[in-house]
Amino acid sequence: MNQQSRLSYIITNLVTWSLVLVIAFPLIWMVLTSIKPQNELFKIPPSILPQQVTFEHYAILLQKTPFLRYFANSMMLATATTVLVIIVGALGAYSLVRFKYRGRETLAGMVLFTYLLPSVVLLIPLYLMMVKIGISNTLASLVVAYTTFSLPYALWLLRSFMAGIPEDMESAALVDGASRMGAFIDVILPQALPGIISTALFTFILAWNEYLYALVLVNSDQSRPLTTGVMNMLITSFNIDWSLLMAASVMMSIPLIIIFAFLQSYLTRGFGAGGVKG
Repeated sequence: MNQQSRLSYIITNLVTWSLVLVIAFPLIWMVLTSIKPQNELFKIPPSILPQQVTFEHYAILLQKTPFLRYFANSMMLATATTVLVIIVGALGAYSLVRFKYRGRETLAGMVLFTYLLPSVVLLIPLYLMMVKIGISNTLASLVVAYTTFSLPYALWLLRSFMAGIPEDMESAALVDGASRMGAFIDVILPQALPGIISTALFTFILAWNEYLYALVLVNSDQSRPLTTGVMNMLITSFNIDWSLLMAASVMMSIPLIIIFAFLQSYLTRGFGAGGVKG
């Protein structure tokens, strides 16, 4: 490596790591703030590193607040929404790709159009519908609501993945005696697995982080997810408990970090495959 190439390499790395540091700094500050004693939070000048490390904020959060109940609600909500969206989305995408019927492309375009609508447009109609069918103020109402605006994107994304799967593989399974559903489960789903995982991850993150629908549709403290529960618990008109808020934010990030750590390879392959049309 000559001097010019070495200089270019060093500059590229400096710029890259500088950008990484700028992007990651809020997360680093969040973690460090969560382990600072209360008397260090408003110290002037502020210190980045804590002079004394404490985990009392996490102990208070887990033992003296309903955080774990909110956490369990969010986990059930995000998991149920993801499972429902993947099941319906996979079957719907398979229908759009493999079955030929009048208006198929129009239907696919209408599905994408519904995703382009602002989510707030559906808020009042969905709320009235939940009241009418008797599931308002429950986690079930949020599962239905989150499915309405997650499913169109999931359906369109899975349609792209399944369009890239050769029909010959499915035809061979049908010739060997497999049923249409059997061929779908044994041939199509394994081939579309990266896309399914990518779509599931997108849906889980959306349901985990969503705030507006949770704020409007659920007012019961027993059914609140993390987003509205933490806000209601730690943020008031007169005070914000920053230490507990940072600790709660760290705890809320842990499931997503774990999911990304285990599914990163599938996620990369999935988004790459999604750009290929069959």
